[in-house]
Amino acid sequence: MRLHRLEITAFGPFGSTQKIDFDALSSAGLFLLHGPTGAGKTSVLDAVCFALYGSVPGERQTRGATLRSDHAPVGTYTEVLLELTVGDRRLEITRRPAQQRPKKRGGGFTTEKAQTWLREYDPATGEWAGLSRSHQEIGEEIAQLVGMSREQFCQVVLLPQGDFARFLRADAEARGRLLGRLFDTRRFAAVEERLAELRRAAQQQVEDGDARLLTLAHRMTQAAGGLDAARSPVEGRPGDPGLADSVLTWAAVARAEAREALDITAVRLAAAESGRAAARAALDAANDLAGRQARHADALRRRERLTEQAPERDRLQDRLDRSLKADRVAPALGLRRDAEREHAAAHRAREQARAQLPPDLADAGAEHLSALEHRLREELGGLDAARRAERRATAVAEERAVLAREARADEDALRDAADWLAGWEPRRAALTERVEAARDAAARAEHLAGRLDPARRRLAAARRRDSLAEDTRTAETRLADARERRNAAHESWLDVKSRRLEGIAAELAVTLTPGDPCQVCGSTAHPAPARTTADHVDRATEDAAYAAYTRAEETRTAAERELAVTRESWSAARTEVQTGESDAEPTVGELSDEADELARLHAEAHALAGQTHSARETLARAEREYEERVAAQREAERRVAARTSRREALEREQSALDEELARGRGAFASVAEHATRLERRIALLVDAAATVRTAELAAQRLKEADDRLADAAYRAGFATPAEAAGALLGESERRELQRRVDAWQAEAAAVADRLAEPGTAEAAALPPADPAGAEAAHTAAERALREADSALAAARERATGLDGLSRQAVTEVRRLGPLREEYDRVARLAALTAGTSAENERRMRLESYVLAARLEQVAAAASARLQRMSSGRYTLVHSDARSGGKRSGLGLHVVDAWTGNERDTATLSGGETFFASLALALGLADVVTDEAGGVRLDTLFIDEGFGSLDEQTLDEVLDVLDSLRERDRSVGIVSHVGDLRRRIPAQLEVVKARQGSAVRLRTGGEALSG
Repeated sequence: MRLHRLEITAFGPFGSTQKIDFDALSSAGLFLLHGPTGAGKTSVLDAVCFALYGSVPGERQTRGATLRSDHAPVGTYTEVLLELTVGDRRLEITRRPAQQRPKKRGGGFTTEKAQTWLREYDPATGEWAGLSRSHQEIGEEIAQLVGMSREQFCQVVLLPQGDFARFLRADAEARGRLLGRLFDTRRFAAVEERLAELRRAAQQQVEDGDARLLTLAHRMTQAAGGLDAARSPVEGRPGDPGLADSVLTWAAVARAEAREALDITAVRLAAAESGRAAARAALDAANDLAGRQARHADALRRRERLTEQAPERDRLQDRLDRSLKADRVAPALGLRRDAEREHAAAHRAREQARAQLPPDLADAGAEHLSALEHRLREELGGLDAARRAERRATAVAEERAVLAREARADEDALRDAADWLAGWEPRRAALTERVEAARDAAARAEHLAGRLDPARRRLAAARRRDSLAEDTRTAETRLADARERRNAAHESWLDVKSRRLEGIAAELAVTLTPGDPCQVCGSTAHPAPARTTADHVDRATEDAAYAAYTRAEETRTAAERELAVTRESWSAARTEVQTGESDAEPTVGELSDEADELARLHAEAHALAGQTHSARETLARAEREYEERVAAQREAERRVAARTSRREALEREQSALDEELARGRGAFASVAEHATRLERRIALLVDAAATVRTAELAAQRLKEADDRLADAAYRAGFATPAEAAGALLGESERRELQRRVDAWQAEAAAVADRLAEPGTAEAAALPPADPAGAEAAHTAAERALREADSALAAARERATGLDGLSRQAVTEVRRLGPLREEYDRVARLAALTAGTSAENERRMRLESYVLAARLEQVAAAASARLQRMSSGRYTLVHSDARSGGKRSGLGLHVVDAWTGNERDTATLSGGETFFASLALALGLADVVTDEAGGVRLDTLFIDEGFGSLDEQTLDEVLDVLDSLRERDRSVGIVSHVGDLRRRIPAQLEVVKARQGSAVRLRTGGEALSG
């Protein structure tokens, strides 16, 4: 990889565009990059790294937001362009970080996104061809071509000497971190971690299996409760060796004890069953004897009660016998009661009917009443025609009344229609005029609405215009103040910064310690350190001044943005107020009066226009009413003509009906009254005749019933009918008497049967039975049987549980076998790669082992140059010996050829440490380049450290660096040492000034400003 051209714009301390021609510098092989502290030497290297990877080296990579130069004018983009050759391809990379730029419209700033361009030079056409503008694609392309990550590039190409000086003195762990980043041994660390994870996972599986096995052992201990084995449970923890054998042995002992206990409980259960059977037989015998003795005693008591109840039974039986005789007289008694009831009812009905007849007919017979009824019916039949005439006369009168009412209504309608139609024409003209006026008002309201909204918008814009004018004046005042404060803060910061840079040597001298190398020149001797002056300022004062300047700049930017927004809003408001008719701007009062007048006129027109619909509806209703009234007038006139002829016909019919009604009414007010009176008299006569006949028949039937009852009582053996009636019993009473008699007879038969039983009499002769004692003995036998059965079930359950748990334990032990073997194998590998195994004698981790091989290569490559730099005295060697009980693998020693001893690199002096670290850096660059894919590195940079070398050593170091040209390399040295300016003719000088730093190229005594 060879650098050709670098262009830096508004980057770091460089305010303007600076161009660096690396081809001119590289032609000499060695070139010097120098300049005062803070000028921007490191920023040149940062720009190279930023162009390739989009970020700057080391800790500065977090300052991406501060890459922009404070000296750059507004509107100039921060940009880095790098032209280089990688392999056989010539590329051009241009990068812009994310940055603030002024808005294209209005005031203020906006954030410009980061941009990247990649182009390639085509030798055939002599033109550049664009390849990509994608950050991701360009980053992948550069990483693939260069073959190194950003960390490797910064360590190999930029050669930071301070890091390698620390690398020489560092312990194995610190070296491992640096080498791991450079050689990317993460895959070996991943192998270690993966084996450790597998070991932990396998260990967890084994411990989980042992935990399950212990759980089974605890469950078996609980299941074996009461056995001797339960008093000595299995003890142990997951992962203990021999745990499985202990669990299986204990399970076998517990199973044997459980089977023995099961056999004993089975024998006890058989004995309990025999005892319960004997107790059951004794209990049954005692209960049977007690039952027979109780039956005999109960039969004697029941026989005594029957003897006492015998007189009552005889009385009940006599009542039943007399009721059976009286049943033969019951039909005659029923007929007598029915006849008596009918006779009384007929007598009451006859007396009620006679009470409504005239006195001369009170004692008349049925025949006389019937003859009088027939005469009245004949008279009623002669009134039918008169009644029809009367009904027709009523209908005619009603119809004549209706005609009269209709005639009066038609007369009123004709009069009302005539009055209404007389004023129709003037009313129609007024309604038509109202409709036209409302229509005109609607058009006028629409026109005024179109003028009102613009007038209101202009009024609002005028109010905003006046308010924004005042805001603009206020913003201008704030901006002027902010600019003055920003300029004052900027001048103050530059002054403080300049004063600090002038006294920076004194500030660095404060940190010097005798024997430690200088941060600038690397020398361990400090003969005349600089002293601070009264005008010196420290870093905190500079940071405070810069912070004040930053705040003032932010305040000025915010004020500019606010003023631009306010002016834009004020201009827009003025444009909206202007009508184009006049150049003069109307005032708010004028626009307000205009808007109020338009609003008033619009409200009046809108209110009148709102009556359009109602006016049209009123006119339409009036026209419909006119048509309806004309039609109603014509219909009323037609009805009047038809009604006259009908009224004359009804009057003629009424005269004929009046003559007929006069003949039919007679002495009554109406024919209907005459007919009603006849119908009432006929109904009374019919009812009276019927009640007389019914009373005569009822008296006859009562006499016949008395005769039959007397004859039936005599035949049944009763002296009188009343005696027979007294002997009768109701059905429920008779059933109750019969039930009591039957119950006494059934009880007597049952007592006789029980006293005749052979076993009952024999039991009565025996001593009294003791069923309570037999029951107690049986209960005790039952309890003993239940206890024996429960004990057998518990023993059987215990044996079954122990068998099942033992089988589970055996299965778990078998399953754990392969897991234990896998764990042992993985644990051995993990311990070996982690360096903790006894088999790993040097306690080297796998990653350290790989890095040790790389470090051995680096030491060999570095020794080739170190011998030349030290005149053959020093050689770097790798050591894998253990020190102080720590792990080995990444030791680095120096062999002194003058003494023949091998010693630690920390014993080197300041100058020796510099050229040793330089040799180490160059050797590491060769090894990393080969490891990364063999990409040729044609441009290298070495940062500081030459001030610690004497003149002879400096010559030897420069000879070594000059020998790099044999491989067509160019080496850039970054240093403050003045002697190098005389020794190296090709120089790139960085000059700092208040307006920003600049670069100057010097080759062979000529100077070219960047």
